[in-house]
Amino acid sequence: MAVRIRLRRMGRKKKPHYRVVVADQRKPRDGGFVESLGYYQPLSDPALIVIDLERFDYWVGQGATPSDTVHSLVSKARKGGDETVTVGVRQGAETPDAEVEPEADAEVEAATASTGDGDAAQG
Repeated sequence: MAVRIRLRRMGRKKKPHYRVVVADQRKPRDGGFVESLGYYQPLSDPALIVIDLERFDYWVGQGATPSDTVHSLVSKARKGGDETVTVGVRQGAETPDAEVEPEADAEVEAATASTGDGDAAQG
């Protein structure tokens, strides 16, 4: 089975947006797919690309070939975007900025300790 990473057209007439999908190359453009890796919204200003690069690398390692457009979008995403394309973060994906600050952790522990419910509820 020859696998491609390509765009799947979504949206209504003259208002397209695309999903980046892994699909058998013999399937139709909007047909079945194996996995969705993200999406691309070309009509927003600037255009928005959200893609899971770890899964993209996995599929390329398994022998999937990206289409020319997906290859171009992924290279822009790896650079952090440019004046025409903005890179978004897929929901549920962890980012380095999402780490909890130590001060906030200490405040939560202090609030839990002052109520005294922490140990009593466990026991």
